[in-house]
Amino acid sequence: MQTLKRAVITGLGALTPIGNNVADFWNNLVAGKSGAARITKFNPDPFRTQFACELKDYDPAKLLDRNDIRKTDPFTQYALIAAQQAVTDSGLDFSKMDPFDSGVIWGSGQGGMLTFEEQVKEYTLGNYVPRFNPYFVPKLIANMASGMISIRFGLMGINYTTVSACSTSNTAIMDALNYIRLGKAKVIITGGSEAPITEASVGGFCAMKAMSTRNDDPATASRPFDTDRDGFVMGEGAAALVLEEYEHAVARGAHIYAEVVGAAMTADAYHMTATHPEGLGALQAMKRALEDAELTPQDVDYLNAHATSTPVGDLSELAAIRSLFGEAPQHLSISATKSMTGHLLGAAGAIEAIASVLSINNGIVPPTINTTNPDPAIPAGLQIVMGNALQKKVSVAMSNTFGFGGHNGIVVFKEVK
Repeated sequence: MQTLKRAVITGLGALTPIGNNVADFWNNLVAGKSGAARITKFNPDPFRTQFACELKDYDPAKLLDRNDIRKTDPFTQYALIAAQQAVTDSGLDFSKMDPFDSGVIWGSGQGGMLTFEEQVKEYTLGNYVPRFNPYFVPKLIANMASGMISIRFGLMGINYTTVSACSTSNTAIMDALNYIRLGKAKVIITGGSEAPITEASVGGFCAMKAMSTRNDDPATASRPFDTDRDGFVMGEGAAALVLEEYEHAVARGAHIYAEVVGAAMTADAYHMTATHPEGLGALQAMKRALEDAELTPQDVDYLNAHATSTPVGDLSELAAIRSLFGEAPQHLSISATKSMTGHLLGAAGAIEAIASVLSINNGIVPPTINTTNPDPAIPAGLQIVMGNALQKKVSVAMSNTFGFGGHNGIVVFKEVK
């Protein structure tokens, strides 16, 4: 029987609405800073929701080659920037490795939405004359981020993209974990990126009535578990993690943030967009992720909840958590970092993975902000960190993601002693 290898995290990169690098992201997360504000990318006046969590002080020209910008959609640009940060952080020198031992497993839920929107507009406004950009298809397709990362670093091993809506980047992390476990790769750059703040994407979610309409006070609009929550706040950005085979990392003296010890996916098989009201799929995904990690619910110190601030979704997740962890799990701290970053869709799992890993490294559980009137339907006994960050020893952290289509993706991280 094959002995499974261990996968550890040796590099992190982040481009988020509350920080354009990992340090700024973490500091603002712990401080409880909201990234939500009125949309600047287009005139939002005609839309029900007029705000989002956009990147701040972001200029791709300062970070990327002009040709890369011209040939890629923003979701790929975000991926390249986050991946570069993570590789630099890892200290890896790929020129000293067999290029077929390293790869990329990336995630994006929407891919090149802005490219698609702009090109279709140009086609229709140009009297339907087919003058499409020769880079239209390469910029559009969701796998181009993983492809461009591999080109940037010369990685010739495993390379593909996962798509499972808002569970997308947790799916990518899980796949990266399993390829390393099986000895199919020594290093995999994984994570996710999303650039969904476009007229079509915002308009589509508005039509679904899925997003908050708190246009008079965007900074407090993402309010998980609050009685007055009225939908999620869209976010954009990317996060990258370098997963590395444990012995390989130790041999080169790498700094190890944490170990990825377990992961699992299930399907609700219930509804196109709604979570199962009792959280049955979420419960099984969390349970199986812990079984994969060879841990028990009592071992988990921190849970980064999916908690998007939707009326039904928040409570179904808490129902699943209570079913797994018991009525009053005093050891378990829960928080919803989307209250600050907004919902990065296919990149959500990656940025929340970094939040989970840094909670282990720093002994801090980031807060849930904006929850001023906790929903009385929240199961009693659950310890939700609200308002201010909590200093606490965290040895094991779990990160939850759930996506349209009923996808449930859970990843478990553990301190490496």
